[in-house]
Amino acid sequence: MRLSAKSWAALFASVSALALTGCAGADRVGRSLPAASFVGSSDQVSENYLIGALDEITVFVWRNPELSTTVQVRPDGRITTPMVTDMIAVGKTPAQLAEDVRVVLAQYIQDPLVSVMVNRPQGTFSQQIRVVGATERPAAIPYRANMTLLDAMIAVGGLSEYAAGDRARLVRTDRATGRQQEYDLRIASLLRRGDVRANVRLEPGDLIIIPESSI
Repeated sequence: MRLSAKSWAALFASVSALALTGCAGADRVGRSLPAASFVGSSDQVSENYLIGALDEITVFVWRNPELSTTVQVRPDGRITTPMVTDMIAVGKTPAQLAEDVRVVLAQYIQDPLVSVMVNRPQGTFSQQIRVVGATERPAAIPYRANMTLLDAMIAVGGLSEYAAGDRARLVRTDRATGRQQEYDLRIASLLRRGDVRANVRLEPGDLIIIPESSI
């Protein structure tokens, strides 16, 4: 999900202002996150994927090719397929959406078997990693299982020339309490000096803020 340069600049200005004044309920005590390995030795399965706006999905109905189709989830979060009109897709797992489509199709054909496959995931906002500020390509990146800071920085093309990477911050929301916490990041140490201790594990919904150097 890409935004224009002007939109990213406005977003970064707003986020920076909130960070400077203190986000509501944010805990800013200079916390650090534990280091993560570059290649996980014990990779774990992430939480179930939730379909997001602009995802490209394939709805496959077994033995009914005329009902099978590939569509993009609309910005309003809905899809329309043969025999199915304006069905909400956003926020559902592929299995949940397949079941909802099956229920509708069962009114027209006997015992439909439906599968939903995500071809080009964008994910919901709560499943994205957003990187704003002094980077080559500010972006919202779909979260992948076992994703690390290095993965996110590769996806956005690294730091810009004037980035103060070792003053970057990660804002993370505790889903149980809704409270935000901020953690220190050392992105310049990771990318420019190869400090493996600066590579940390990311979680869905993380926001990475990279300031520019004052020099």
